Order: sequence, then structure tokens, then C-alpha cells
Amino acid sequence: MSALQAPSLADQIEDLLPQTQCTKCGYPACRPYAEAVAAGQAGYNQCPPGGMEGVTRLSALLGKPVIPLNPVNGIERPRPLAVIDEVRCIGCTLCIQACPVDAIVGAAKQMHTVVPQFCTGCDLCVAPCPVDCIDMVEATPGQTGWAAWSQQQADEARARHALRVRRLRREKEENDARLAAKAAAKLRQVEAEVAMSPEEQAAQARKRAIIQAAMERARQRQQEAARQPSSPTTDMQDVSRAVRRQVEAIRENMAQQDKPT
Repeated sequence: MSALQAPSLADQIEDLLPQTQCTKCGYPACRPYAEAVAAGQAGYNQCPPGGMEGVTRLSALLGKPVIPLNPVNGIERPRPLAVIDEVRCIGCTLCIQACPVDAIVGAAKQMHTVVPQFCTGCDLCVAPCPVDCIDMVEATPGQTGWAAWSQQQADEARARHALRVRRLRREKEENDARLAAKAAAKLRQVEAEVAMSPEEQAAQARKRAIIQAAMERARQRQQEAARQPSSPTTDMQDVSRAVRRQVEAIRENMAQQDKPT
């Protein structure tokens, strides 16, 4: 919104919400709820963290009567604070993923902990925990609604939620880009193979056939050599004719000597 542009009704409604991002209003965050109220699609009494003071603020803005908080959305109560039993925590990161303001720190298979000053008491981390190691404890005994929550805290929670939304969007875009790059590389490889002309494909097939035939001939020769015993003729194939005559003469002489007298 520019400096010269007047805030919309949804902007004004959002400014009056406590920004806990708890979804108890029936919407995924405070901004969608504000837009629904501005459009007449949701009641202005659906925000339990704001309590009756929140309903009064919204009724004054909208020019409508003050009505009771809708019990379907919850009750006004002291602000709770999430506390993790670090002994039971298994480091699954499900609570980190659920926290709308990044108030939980930790890593996979390592202990998690809640940063108290960032926690909005939204309760969203409790249900996903598979080992039930998160408790919600009262942080403001005797104080409920806006009496348990300051405008500064609301502004900080709103900013942290916005940062988280941008971070998740950036991470998704980066992951999508990585997947797209891998898919593009695979597509280029397939296209390169398909783009070969019939002549190139035939030449490549001939090369493969020649190589396979040569390998098969070599294998057959090895098998034949292993089956056949060596002979004098085979042993002397690679020597000169003169040497072969000398060897034959020696053999004849030895044969004559071996004859009985």
C-alpha cells in the first residue's frame, strides 16, 4: 500500500486483530479473516484471542452493535505459552513446521525449544506432536484478551508471520527450480537421442554390432584354445622354417636312438 493510498477496510480490520495467527476464527491467518469480515463473509466476533475488547473494537470500526464472542470459535482466556518437555522431545520438527511465527527452534532428531517472547499461544504446535511433549501453560494469569496482549506484541507477531510466509514461498520456489532444472536436463538428453537422423542411428547400430561380433569371436577363440591340447606343429607355428628343420632333425635323431638294437 502506497503512502497516498488510503487503507482498505480489510487493512483496518487486520490492524485491530491480535495477530496470533491461531486459525481459531476459521481462517488460516489473521489477514484472510480480516478480508472475510470486510466482505461480510465472516462475523466480527470470531477471534477468541481478541476477546470482547476485540469485538468492541471491530464493532466500532464497522458501525455495528457489540455482540458476544461466538463460542464456536472458542472462549476468551489468559494467553497461553507453549512449553516443550525437552526430555521427551524426539526432534521430529513437526511443531516447527506448524508454528506460524517461527517461535520454535531446533533441528531434525535434536531437541526443540520454544522462544517465549515469540510464542503467540496459538496452540497449533500441540496436535502434530507425536509424543505429546508440548504443554500450554498460562502466561498471563487473570488477564485475558487484549489485557493479556500488547499492540507491540501483535505488531511483532504480524511481522514474524510475514517473514515466515516469504521464507516458505522462497523455499518452495527454489525447490521447484531445482526440480525443473533436473527435468530440463533429462528432457535435453532424451531430445538429443530422438533428434538423431535415421542414418546416424543406423551407423551407431552398425558400430555396436561390429563391436559385439568382435567380442563374440574373441570369446569363441578362447573357448576353442582351452578345449584343444597344444601340439608340436602348433607350438612351432611362429618360428622360422630353418629352425623348424633343425628341431625336426633333432627329433628324428632322438627317435633313432630310442630304437632297439
